[in-house]
Amino acid sequence: MLQNSLLKLRKAHYGLGLVGGAVLTMLIVMVLLPAPGFAQSGGLPAFNVTSGAEGEQTYSLSLQILALMSGLAILPSLLLGMTAFTRIIIVLSIMRQALGTQQTPPNQVLISIALFLTIYIMTPTFQVIYDTAVSPYLDGNMDPLTAIEVGGNILREFIILNTREAELAMFAEMAGDAPYEDNADVPYTVLMPAFITSELKTAFQIGFLIFLPFLVIDLVIASILMALGMMMLSPMIISLPFKLLLFVLVDGWAVMIGSLAATYVM
Repeated sequence: MLQNSLLKLRKAHYGLGLVGGAVLTMLIVMVLLPAPGFAQSGGLPAFNVTSGAEGEQTYSLSLQILALMSGLAILPSLLLGMTAFTRIIIVLSIMRQALGTQQTPPNQVLISIALFLTIYIMTPTFQVIYDTAVSPYLDGNMDPLTAIEVGGNILREFIILNTREAELAMFAEMAGDAPYEDNADVPYTVLMPAFITSELKTAFQIGFLIFLPFLVIDLVIASILMALGMMMLSPMIISLPFKLLLFVLVDGWAVMIGSLAATYVM
């Protein structure tokens, strides 16, 4: 009796699955098959590009939303690869390790500091891009492609000014390009890896200089504890207050953040 009931339930579920699959298939066919007059429109109604009388093109709302979502998806990569964010966050992370404070400041605080300092450093460049490319485009005096080209050239100048020549020459040689005569001749395919490599090198050099005084304090405290025979006591516990005291006395946050901002040519 129980087996017959289970068999009936399985058949019912199987039947419901077939019905659901048929309904889903019908919905897909209804969406994809051309409706009356759809063949003349040249594509899916949600993804149309309409040409005006004067040659201008109007994109449907779905295409605009798609472009916006694509831009938001690559925004983190642009933030990391085309701004000062990479150098700042690496230096801040090394500083926290040098202090030995583990998760203080927390990652959210470090990212917030790096983000707002990046905005501060990039503001002059973004202001020029807005005045020369974005504003004319919004006023209808410049087409989108020209605005992107003008804004890209301004951003390229900032990146080149803050990229080491050795890294730029290395990637240009790897790409098989001759030495560039002008900054506008440098393609982004060569410029971006050169800029990121240069940022990593500079960040670790700054981090090394930050680490040295705290390393000296650790060595001194460890030597004193060993001389006193207190080898079971962790030197990190004793050195942490002295490192914090040193960092506060020299106004470490202001000095470090100000020095980071001064390393960029804006």
